[in-house]
Amino acid sequence: MAKEMILEKSIVISKPVQEVYDFLKITRNQETFSVWNMKDPNKATTATGTDGTEGFLYAWDSKNKSVGAGSQRITRMVEGQRIDYALVFERPMKNTGTSSFILEAAGAGQTRVTWDFRGPTKFPMSLFAGLIKKMLGKDIVQSLENLKKNLES
Repeated sequence: MAKEMILEKSIVISKPVQEVYDFLKITRNQETFSVWNMKDPNKATTATGTDGTEGFLYAWDSKNKSVGAGSQRITRMVEGQRIDYALVFERPMKNTGTSSFILEAAGAGQTRVTWDFRGPTKFPMSLFAGLIKKMLGKDIVQSLENLKKNLES
């Protein structure tokens, strides 16, 4: 069984890299495209630090089991190229992970956004890694499609 789950999904957005980066670096903007954030618009959230800067912490708490409770912290930013996060999940099950948005030019005025997610797979959840990866992958693809729609409209 794999000790780590790795998911990478990409989409091309018809906007320049810097414009996409400037939108993505604001963590609260995820509320407009992340399917997990959109599942419970009434979840309790807290923010610590300055959004869009390293160290910013965004935490959520929802009674919706598919949203749960946890936090994400911006751990590294490379201007116009990537934003890295540390993830801590409290509910519905405890776990940690990392996530990144990786950006690259994909033609004139276009940006390829890759959403990278990595997390440990511990027994017994490792037995369901394939199913979990499929479900998470579907949610990441939908979130990227939402992002594209938002930025291109």
